[in-house]
Amino acid sequence: MILEAAILDVVSGKEKEFESAFAKASPIIASMNGYISHQLQHCLEAPNRFLLLVQWETLEAHTIGFRGSAEYQEWRKLLHHFYDPFPVVQHYELSFSNPA
Repeated sequence: MILEAAILDVVSGKEKEFESAFAKASPIIASMNGYISHQLQHCLEAPNRFLLLVQWETLEAHTIGFRGSAEYQEWRKLLHHFYDPFPVVQHYELSFSNPA
């Protein structure tokens, strides 16, 4: 499993509009091959900042499958105009887990 993490700085004052657009865009990413789950977190200290976490089966499911798809173009159209600056996306794999 690969964890995609992106800090999303949204144009100030557009937070609610972004959240609404994200709700519309969520089914797009959820329909992709190799997708596992995703969540959007809202930062308490910076009201225009969000954290997007997406779990993928493989790195390629995100970087080739999703980003190379027609669905990504729709995702981009719904969301990318909200970002300032454009986010850096990083990918992580599990190094340690402490089961409950």
